[in-house]
Amino acid sequence: MNRLYHVPLSPFCRKVRLVLAEKKIEVELVDEKYWEPSADFLRRNPAGKVPVLKMGGTHLTESHAIVEYLEELHPTPALLPGTPQDRFEARRLVMWFDDKFHNEVTKNLLYERVNKKIMGQGYPESRAIKTGAQKIKYHIDYMGWLLEQRRWLAGDAMTIADFTAAAHFSCLDYIRDIDWNRNAAVKDWYAKIKSRPAFRSILADQIPGFIQPPHYADLDF
Repeated sequence: MNRLYHVPLSPFCRKVRLVLAEKKIEVELVDEKYWEPSADFLRRNPAGKVPVLKMGGTHLTESHAIVEYLEELHPTPALLPGTPQDRFEARRLVMWFDDKFHNEVTKNLLYERVNKKIMGQGYPESRAIKTGAQKIKYHIDYMGWLLEQRRWLAGDAMTIADFTAAAHFSCLDYIRDIDWNRNAAVKDWYAKIKSRPAFRSILADQIPGFIQPPHYADLDF
């Protein structure tokens, strides 16, 4: 059995979960407190980070590398476009969300509100939350601009860029940090992607101490 060591409310873990589910690869989910690393976990990944995917006797690390590996091993359904230019655009947006969006928004909202509490690292920093709440507006507007020209974020087909963005958005949606009224195109995009069967386990997540908002698992918002 494949096994994914993960944290339920981690966008990087959720990205891998979505890709596994989309490609219909069965996996056992194992919650991992990476901030309290055991010797066994450090043997699986000396970097002490999640996700870690055990597959075929090998431990795979780093979400982007895992996704690329899965795409090569299981090319259908394809999550990277066929042309070099289109693959570049999908990968560019993956890095946009895993780097720029993560540093400007996810860290300032999710990590302050949730991770600090779970890890026992004190209280949220109001300045960071204010920064994240301001920065996310810019990102939603940028996504809306992309979606005015395309069916999906990177083009006319769904790609790993959409799953990467949706992984971050689903975490923030769980803690009520997205204004879905800001951009109708972004709201429609998210409704479309969270209706996919691959999203079912994500929408079923229950995080102790944090209650889902009523719309979280509602496919019609």
